[in-house]
Amino acid sequence: MKTLGHWIGNKPVESTSGSFGPVYNPATGAQPTQVALASAEEVDAAVAAARTAYAQWSQSSLAARTAFLFKYRELLDARRDEIARLITAEHGKVHSDALGEVARGMEILELACGIPEKLKGELSTQVSTRVDVSAIRQPVGVVAGITPFNFPAMVPMWMFPLAVACGNTFVLKPSEKDPSAGYRLAELAAEAGLPEGVLNVVNGDKVAVDRLLAHPDVAAVSFVGSTPIAKHIQAEATANGKRVQALGGAKNHMMVLPDADLDHAADNAINAAYGSAGERCMAVSVVVAVGGIGDELVGKIAERAGKLRIGPGDDPASEMGPLITREHRDKVASYVTGAAAQGAEVVVDGTGLSVAGHEDGFFLGVSLLDKVAPGMAAYDDEIFGPVLCVVRAETYDEGIALINSSKWGNGTAIFTRDGGAARRFQLEVEAGMVGVNVPIPVPVGYHSFGGWKQSLFGDLHIYGNDGVAFYTRGKVITTRWPDPADSGGINLGFPSNH
Repeated sequence: MKTLGHWIGNKPVESTSGSFGPVYNPATGAQPTQVALASAEEVDAAVAAARTAYAQWSQSSLAARTAFLFKYRELLDARRDEIARLITAEHGKVHSDALGEVARGMEILELACGIPEKLKGELSTQVSTRVDVSAIRQPVGVVAGITPFNFPAMVPMWMFPLAVACGNTFVLKPSEKDPSAGYRLAELAAEAGLPEGVLNVVNGDKVAVDRLLAHPDVAAVSFVGSTPIAKHIQAEATANGKRVQALGGAKNHMMVLPDADLDHAADNAINAAYGSAGERCMAVSVVVAVGGIGDELVGKIAERAGKLRIGPGDDPASEMGPLITREHRDKVASYVTGAAAQGAEVVVDGTGLSVAGHEDGFFLGVSLLDKVAPGMAAYDDEIFGPVLCVVRAETYDEGIALINSSKWGNGTAIFTRDGGAARRFQLEVEAGMVGVNVPIPVPVGYHSFGGWKQSLFGDLHIYGNDGVAFYTRGKVITTRWPDPADSGGINLGFPSNH
C-alpha cells in the first residue's frame, strides 16, 4: 500500500505522527493508499519552512515571481491529463469532468501571471505643498489553505497561485480523502522553480486544521467546505487574530418560468444536478417550477435521468462516477428512501443501482424528487449528492420568496426568455452568484467567487480582485521633500493641506 506523507521545503517528508487515514478508489472500494495525518509538530515544521522562505520571497521582484508562474503554467498545461487521472482515481469523477476541474483551476494561475497589473498601487501628487501620497499593497505573510474533497486540484489553485504571486508563502492542507492531486501540484511547483518553503503541503485531519488556526505565524486562512466547518474556521481563526475567507455550503435553486425553453431547462437541470455526482457546492439541488409547467418539466428531467450512463470515472463511456466514500453514499441514499414518508413523490429512485464489475464501488444512481417543500429533510439539508428536488410555485413572487428564505445564498439561476423577468430576478435574489439561463454560474477567474448569508464567512470572496485584496495589506505613504529654498522653522499647529 502506498503511503503519502507531507511536502515541506520542496521535498517529501515522512510523517512521524503514527496516524494514517484511508484513501479509497471510489469506483472499486479498494484502498490503494494511506495518507499521513499530521501532528501539531509537523504542522509547525511546515509553517516554519514557510516563515523562513517568506523573508526572501516577499522581497522578490515581480519579474521573478511571474517568471515562475509562467513556467508553472506551461508545466501544468503539459500535465493536465496526469492530474486529472489522480483526481479520478481518488475522487471518482469522470475523466472529462476532472480535466474541466484542472482547466478552471488554471484560470486562476493565469490571472496570477498578470499580478504586476494588480499590484500597481496609486499615487496622488501635490496633495499639499510638496507633499505626495502613495498607496501600495504588500503581502501578509504565511497563509494557509484548507481545501475540500470535491475539487482536490481546482480549489487549491483558487488559493496558492494568487497568494504566492502577491509575495506570501503558503501551507496547504488538502482533504485527507483525496490528497494526491494537491501534493502533485506542489511537486510540480518545485519543478517549475519555486524556492523551497514557499509552497508546503501538510496532510491531516482536525488536528492539523486546529493547529493552523492557532499558529501565531499564520496570518490568514482560506477555506472551502461545509457551513458548520466554515463557521468554526472563522470563529477560531479570527479569535487568533487572523484574516479569514471561509466559503460554506449551499442549496442552489434554479427557477424555471413558464416561458422558458423546457428542453433547454431540463438539459441544464440534469447537467447541474448530477455532474460530478452532485458533489459540487454550485450544483443545482432544487428546481423551482413556476406556473403550470411542473408536470411537463419533471417528465423531461426524468426521461433524461433514466438515460445517464453511470460507471467508473476512467471509463470513457461513463457520464457520472461514484461518490467519495461508502458512508457518504449511504447518507445521500437515506434522503431518497425517506422522502416519500415526508410527502415528496419519488419520480426516479437511484438507490438500487449496481455497476457490473464494480459492486464494491460507492455508486449511487440519480434520483428525482417532486413536490418537495420546506420542512422536508431533502429540501432543508445540503445533500451533496445526485438528488434533485422539484418545488412547485404558482407565481414568480412565490418562487423568489422561497429562494430568498433559504439560509444559504451561494448560487442561483433563472431560466426564461423574458429579459425583464431576468433583470428583476438578478436584482432581487439574495445570492452571491446568479445565472441567467446558466445553471452553474461559477465566475471566470478575473471575477471573484463567493456567496451570501451562510455560504460565506468573512468579508472577501475568493480569487479575482477580492483574492488579491485578501492576500495583501494596504499601506499609505505620505512624503514631503522640502525645496532647498525653504526656510523651515517650527510650527506646532496641526498639519493642514495647503
